[in-house]
Amino acid sequence: MKRIRVLLLDDHILFREGLSRLLQSEPDFEIAGVCGTSAEALEILSRGPVDVVLLDFDLGEDHGSRLITAARGGGYTGKILMVTAGMSAAESSVALKLGASGIFLKHSPPDALVKAIRLVVSGVVWVDERVIQLMADAVSQPEEQEGHKRLTEREEQVLQAVFEGLTNKETAARLGVTESAVKATLQHLFQKTGVRTRSQLVRVAIEGSRQAERKLSTP
Repeated sequence: MKRIRVLLLDDHILFREGLSRLLQSEPDFEIAGVCGTSAEALEILSRGPVDVVLLDFDLGEDHGSRLITAARGGGYTGKILMVTAGMSAAESSVALKLGASGIFLKHSPPDALVKAIRLVVSGVVWVDERVIQLMADAVSQPEEQEGHKRLTEREEQVLQAVFEGLTNKETAARLGVTESAVKATLQHLFQKTGVRTRSQLVRVAIEGSRQAERKLSTP
């Protein structure tokens, strides 16, 4: 069995030590390092392969986005999963654009984190549904000049599934509808956002969240 090498970066020692013990209990996980600063994390990344970095956004005087930039700039090509108490839509957007592979909120259950890590390592973008809701709200802000319309509840559910990397079949099973209904909802999302593919839809949602945050912060 190929083991997943994990690096933990969090400035709260009790949290990172507890998380380390949790992951060590999983047969397919291996702890590559546990640290509290970006400098320590970069040193560990330089010493050997790491499959996924679990990164807190708020690192006291530092923040996770700087680590993402430094790690990617230094040639790290593995996954980075934000494990945080909370991030705004704009902060989430920046992290994803810089190269984060997902965003997981700390108050979620431990087994959900284990699942998220495995999915992220497999190539799926994991974004907590509460963060997705912020992005969905940004996408659905009425913009008459661009013809944007608010999303329906079903459209928000399908958008969440797209963020999680689910197929149409998997989305249909989750929502209890037919695969054709999912495809139709996707087409409605494409029309409302002016895109043609799933990847474009994700990018529009991320960018929309940034624009919404800018408007809220403008006096």
